[in-house]
Amino acid sequence: MPMRTLIIDDEPPARERLRRMLAGNELVEVIGEAEGGVQAVEMIERERPDLVLLDIQMPGLDGFGVIEALEDPPPVIFVTAYDEYAIRAFEINALDYLLKPFSRERLERAVRRAQEELDEERDLGVSAAERFATRLGPLLESLAAQGHYLTRLAVRDYESRRIRVLDVGEVDWISVEGEQVTVHVGDRAYPIRRTLTELEARLNPTRFFRAHRSAIVNLDRVKEVIPWFKGSHKLRLTIGAEVELSRAQARALRELLDW
Repeated sequence: MPMRTLIIDDEPPARERLRRMLAGNELVEVIGEAEGGVQAVEMIERERPDLVLLDIQMPGLDGFGVIEALEDPPPVIFVTAYDEYAIRAFEINALDYLLKPFSRERLERAVRRAQEELDEERDLGVSAAERFATRLGPLLESLAAQGHYLTRLAVRDYESRRIRVLDVGEVDWISVEGEQVTVHVGDRAYPIRRTLTELEARLNPTRFFRAHRSAIVNLDRVKEVIPWFKGSHKLRLTIGAEVELSRAQARALRELLDW
């Protein structure tokens, strides 16, 4: 059966070009298009495609942000005009990386590779999406090591039943209870499908601080450091919330803030 495929690109001509180039390809069935990252996440979760052709540079939520927002990311072929992530995406993460402009033959080779991945999935009983997600981690760590920190977060807004894209500067603090990680913005709280450790690695450490094993705070939102019992402390944020500061992290914060 042909691979159920989504095209994600913010430029209509680029989406139309991909459709034309895939027309007649028996390995692919294009089941839809999205013009932005948030729409892409919603469509991927709804349609559960076998393959996604994904642009990287998009307004709101970029291609990597789309992958990070998904609990079970599908196999992806990146399709982009930018070459800055090409080597890492190709070697570590993506099924393929197509740099615009590319030929029909180049696209067909990428599609055949994707089909081989799906065939291997069936033979081994291991999800291609699981293998993809495993390869994603080293890429994100590599980007963070080079200073490519998150600038936006995609979170769930269950009241509107939509995905909201936050500028990281809006975030007051991030907490975890049990296995649920929550992003706090003012009096709103949004669940996110990432671990606190993953977020700590991807957020700029000069702005976001791991106050405790269960909390990360935006240092711009810290109003007071309050002495607590037995030599411990709490952080009072500008929104009034109080976050525990562990003794070990109190020493680290002293060095960071020179208090």
